[in-house]
Amino acid sequence: MKRRDFLASSAYASLLPGALRAKDSGNTPYTPPEYQKPVFDLHKFFPQPVKIESIELLQGKKKYFVRTRSSDGAVGIAETKNMEYYVPMLLGAVIPYFIGKDARDLEHLVDGVYAQGMNYKMAGQAFWAPVSYVEHSIFDLLGRIANKPAGELMGGVLKKEVPVYLSGSERDTTAEDEVEVYVQGVEVTGAKAVKFKIGGRMSENNDPYPGRTDKMVALAQKKLGGKVLLYSDANGSYTASKAIGVGKMLEANGFVWYEEPCPWEELSETKKVTDALDLKVAYGEQNSTLWQFQWLIDNHVMDVVQLDLNYCGGFVRAARVARMARKANLWIVPHNTQTGSASVNILQFASSTKGTGPYMEYVWRKPQKPESWYSPQFIIKNGAIPVPTGPGMGIDFDPEFLKSLTVVKA
Repeated sequence: MKRRDFLASSAYASLLPGALRAKDSGNTPYTPPEYQKPVFDLHKFFPQPVKIESIELLQGKKKYFVRTRSSDGAVGIAETKNMEYYVPMLLGAVIPYFIGKDARDLEHLVDGVYAQGMNYKMAGQAFWAPVSYVEHSIFDLLGRIANKPAGELMGGVLKKEVPVYLSGSERDTTAEDEVEVYVQGVEVTGAKAVKFKIGGRMSENNDPYPGRTDKMVALAQKKLGGKVLLYSDANGSYTASKAIGVGKMLEANGFVWYEEPCPWEELSETKKVTDALDLKVAYGEQNSTLWQFQWLIDNHVMDVVQLDLNYCGGFVRAARVARMARKANLWIVPHNTQTGSASVNILQFASSTKGTGPYMEYVWRKPQKPESWYSPQFIIKNGAIPVPTGPGMGIDFDPEFLKSLTVVKA
């Protein structure tokens, strides 16, 4: 058989360029996967385009802020987290994409910046955190234009206050001292749940010192058991087999929450722990891929979907994950290590999201002196924090403080 006849008669012919063009003429409409479908309708709040004129990174008092300005002079500001690691990504890969775009198209923009150029190759926390800070500042901008809180733009405010659990536990204290911190915390705040750091953080089954976790867990049960819910966070300390043993010990001491028992990349190992235990396994703070969240939920790798509102790319992507979690009847409880003005994102998200767990995470170590450069101050009373009702993210920054900030250049 001649080569020409072979190609004409074989299955290989279907792979030729012409055959590809005939098979897909370009008329087949793209159907986005469920996890990528829209969750908000920002256009209904704004009859006219809201053109993004500039986005700046500001620095001062060891803090960073993203400031977005529209062409008609409206301004949105959001405090960031860990920005010192992300500056080149924010300034070089993320901000340029948003300039000149219509802020009402925010959902499409969050997807578009990922696909822009080579950005998709850099996806992960170092990419999605800068996207989230820009997105948060745009939500602040839009809320101020519409004179509505961000929660209203995200589907409507469902809660006027957010019950929280206390976190912020440390590993450089004794078991006794750490339990005492939370005994005092419950007295001061009225919180109904607290979370202890167990293990040694990515420690290959080790404690900060021998026996610390066992002693702290038993003492927590003795002093707080029956009064508040007891949560734990291993920060990836254990192998699956060790994690299951620790989980059984937690269950015996009345703990109801077990966060990140295995290193976060080890999806199969985390699932082994979830399958073996009755208490809720919380997981997801390090993850930022929507497809992976769908897979994790479909395969019941965790009981509590614990994405981070910064690391996952912001409100839009978090709301999409929340939709997945609701369909699977799983709680969504975002990871949060921020306080003050930087923590407002979790309040706005929780105020407007269905299917959240009973308590959101809030860091508490000891009462802090109120800071004068923003308002309102977030104080936990009766175990809850009021959701700011002002426009946008609900935070007002002192104009003199903003003047003191320096614009970070690329």
